[in-house]
Amino acid sequence: MPRLNMFGSFSVCRKWLHVRYMSNASIELKTENDVVRFSISKRRDKNGKGLPTQVKKGTKRLKMSRKAKVNELRLYRLKAKKKMNSPNPEVRIRYKLDKAKRKETWLVEKLRKFEVAKAPAEKYDPEILTEEEKHYLKRMGEKKKNYVPVGRRGVFGGVVLNMHLHWKKHETVKVVCKPCQPGKIHEYAEELARLSKGIVIDIKHNNTIIFYRGKNYVQPEIMSPPDTLSKDKAMEKYRYEQSLEHTSEFIEKLEKELEEYHKHVAMYKERKEHAEFG
Repeated sequence: MPRLNMFGSFSVCRKWLHVRYMSNASIELKTENDVVRFSISKRRDKNGKGLPTQVKKGTKRLKMSRKAKVNELRLYRLKAKKKMNSPNPEVRIRYKLDKAKRKETWLVEKLRKFEVAKAPAEKYDPEILTEEEKHYLKRMGEKKKNYVPVGRRGVFGGVVLNMHLHWKKHETVKVVCKPCQPGKIHEYAEELARLSKGIVIDIKHNNTIIFYRGKNYVQPEIMSPPDTLSKDKAMEKYRYEQSLEHTSEFIEKLEKELEEYHKHVAMYKERKEHAEFG
């Protein structure tokens, strides 16, 4: 039996493997002396030079060990502690200011997630009420005790749902806003009128709005509008808003402190110059 040329077969396999993973390789068919042969060669450009093979670049992500992460956090804390305990007041104020501004940016990004796209306004005929009808509905709304509270969460789906539940048996409903920021009551009235399709009869000084359901009122199938927040989401949004408000106040306070410090340093330098030349 003829012996197998192992080295020859290995070289052929190696050549074919090289071709398999080489993107710029080409196979040519040659016929010389009535013998058909296949030749493997690299692709060449117009000048006859071989084109470079394409190499895939793989980006390896370095994984940090737990010890490296702990050391990095420790270093960060040491730097922060050094700035907090710095004898220079400007360094301390600037560190607090930068930290507060980072928190403010983070809170703004968080609040963007709670922005709900408003649904397209449905076409409906707004009812025109006479002054006598408005006066009658206002008196009726004041006498009745049914009301819907609007608290820290503000306007969310549950408030509109409660309004529709009250309108099952009553023509009017009071919306009481406690606690309510100055000027916020008018925003609530406009938003609730849009969501509930009710009519605002009166806005009182004690942050109370009287709503009328309308003459041709029909209870909707979905009483809680889809373009409103849930109870939990509304509470979460309120907390972020409160935190943002306090952070903004703190930033203003730090900026004033920094400005006063710069004024104090400038005055001290002036006095020192006068003392030297005087």
